[in-house]
Amino acid sequence: MAKRGGFPGMGGFGGMNINQLMKEAKKMQSDMEKSQEELAAKEFEATAGGGAVYVKVSGNKELKEITIKKEVVDPEDVEMLQDLILTSVNEALRKVDSEQAASLGKYNIPGLM
Repeated sequence: MAKRGGFPGMGGFGGMNINQLMKEAKKMQSDMEKSQEELAAKEFEATAGGGAVYVKVSGNKELKEITIKKEVVDPEDVEMLQDLILTSVNEALRKVDSEQAASLGKYNIPGLM
């Protein structure tokens, strides 16, 4: 019969006691929250059409700014302008996703992302 509680031969989470495990989990949670706050404070920019459309989004994926050059506004070709806006917004959001994956991916928690 095992002298300690738990399962025989398991060594208590690989030799780490539950208090140490909880301490590590709290530190990881704190570090993740800090990373998320830093990401939210950043701004990401993208352009389309050679700079004809410019957008800025926050790390929270909130659209902050759209700038459209006058020469790209053509009432006869609204679809082109719509495409340029979609392209630049989606690119800025991809940048946020990429930064998020880089900053939170280091924690390597299954099911998180």
